[in-house]
Amino acid sequence: MITQDGLTTAQIEFFELNGYLVLPNFVDDDACLKLREQAMILAKKHCPSPQEATVFTADGTAVHASDDYFLTSGDKIRCFFEKDAFDEHGELRQDAHLCLNKLGHAMHDLDPVFKDFSHSSRLAAVAKSVGLQRAQLLQSMYIFKQPRIGGEVTSHVDHTYLWTEPQSVIGFWFAIDDATTQNGCMWALPGGHRIPVKTRNRLTPDRKSTFNEIFDPTPYPTEGLVPLEATRGTLILLNGTLPHRSGPNTSDKPRHAYTIHAIDGTANYPSDNWLQRPSLPMSGFLN
Repeated sequence: MITQDGLTTAQIEFFELNGYLVLPNFVDDDACLKLREQAMILAKKHCPSPQEATVFTADGTAVHASDDYFLTSGDKIRCFFEKDAFDEHGELRQDAHLCLNKLGHAMHDLDPVFKDFSHSSRLAAVAKSVGLQRAQLLQSMYIFKQPRIGGEVTSHVDHTYLWTEPQSVIGFWFAIDDATTQNGCMWALPGGHRIPVKTRNRLTPDRKSTFNEIFDPTPYPTEGLVPLEATRGTLILLNGTLPHRSGPNTSDKPRHAYTIHAIDGTANYPSDNWLQRPSLPMSGFLN
């Protein structure tokens, strides 16, 4: 149970120890289904042609990371395709909006339904409980995890891609559909947030592509991860340095999810991070 002041002492201690926290029934079914319906509307409205497609790989980054379409999406609503959305002839396997990997990255600012879902006093209280002194909503993503083509996302940490100094990013992941091991639920490494970050993704000097600055070439552990199965309406909190992954969706059921990444406004957000918001100042959970 979330108190008016945020998380309980036991929940905070679990989050600090493990780097994640699962909060079932945080959002009611109606709110989830309303967001799901709006995501499908946005997908049809903003879906690019196959010729403009940006495709996501197993590490959760864009194949065409040099594409202006991707790198300028921080203050827009844009659509990105699944790796397996195309057949051997380069044709989409089904209707374009049913082949999407995700929507990103500013629905929480630009769409009224997403904005209403993303801003609340309850989320503000949770953010404060996990240490965000001045929470700022940096990005939002609606993940479709389409039946049979929803691809794997390999183990990674969010701080790599959303760097702050000091580290402050927290993921707020909402299960819009039930997430199971069959349809690609998340897996996390308990306590793995204490492993020093191995990579930082940053813009090249010409700001037309990105590269990874490697601090430690050894991969994150593949053993010891636990599945975070979640029923619709569950909120999962993720520390920005926690290694986590999701499996492919091999089922005939979708696994929609919505994620907000928040950072602390007291931290520095470098200008060579790939995600920039030149036309949209960040707001808090109460704005």
